[in-house]
Amino acid sequence: MKGKILRVLAENSDLIHSGEKLSVKLGVSRVSIWKHIKKLQQLGYQIETSASGYQLVSSPDALYPWEFPQRESSIHYYQEVNSTMTIAKELARKECPHFTVVIAEEQLAGRGRLSRIWHSAGGGLYFTIVLRPQIPPNLVSRYGFAASLVLARTMQKHFGIDAQVKWPNDILVNEKKLCGMLSEMEAVDEQVSFLNIGIGINVNNDPTHHEPNATSIRALLGETVPRKKVLNLFLDAFEEEISQVTLDHVLFEWKKYAITLGREVTIISTKDTLQGKAVDIDDTGALILELKDGTVETVYYGDCFHQP
Repeated sequence: MKGKILRVLAENSDLIHSGEKLSVKLGVSRVSIWKHIKKLQQLGYQIETSASGYQLVSSPDALYPWEFPQRESSIHYYQEVNSTMTIAKELARKECPHFTVVIAEEQLAGRGRLSRIWHSAGGGLYFTIVLRPQIPPNLVSRYGFAASLVLARTMQKHFGIDAQVKWPNDILVNEKKLCGMLSEMEAVDEQVSFLNIGIGINVNNDPTHHEPNATSIRALLGETVPRKKVLNLFLDAFEEEISQVTLDHVLFEWKKYAITLGREVTIISTKDTLQGKAVDIDDTGALILELKDGTVETVYYGDCFHQP
């Protein structure tokens, strides 16, 4: 109902909408309208009230489910959580639908690869998407590559930001980190039960307090950007991108935005550290690394660091 009220007020924001007309239009009592308006005001929506009715003056940079009318039923919003990945895993195990999205304003224990901390201050965009891929487990990594590909495209197309991808799926701008991703999968009898992709995007926050070699959309553009615009653009494009079952095209397209290939890199995993030249990726997205002695290693997982 809050979403419906906001949409009516926003359609003609220069008009004052009477409680009676809102009541008739939306099929609820005037008292119910008043209660929802009061709650919206508490949530940061500037709605002027008078004897004549209500007028929407401005909306906060909010990520409430009703801000995404076409996805409202699939979005789970939280003000503060330990990690959206943890909640998404619980929902996935309870059979939540494909493309369920968990969003949080702040994470107390945001996670990156190799159990690193992802600092999640207010103003950033932190969410996890629950996917149910219909492909073999060995190809499921293509969804992560699709996510980074789509995000890089979104930054370039809609914001004029020259975003590039560092293997496997970090987004960099001028060698500074704009976005990180983390994937978790569960499978039963060689069938993927679910794949969760957690994404953290530095939008209007300042990540440099914890990561000096990071940046944000606001820092790059010199202005505040609505987070719901970033999320809407990404979700729409990502859902379309993964509509093809096998995602055979993704790795080829990903290479167009990749900044890692052809460079000297260091790969750190839980098992060892490798140094060499990143020459290519295989059909699963694993990195083909040419070591200094001329041997070739296939790296499936790890943190990648570009060398000068």
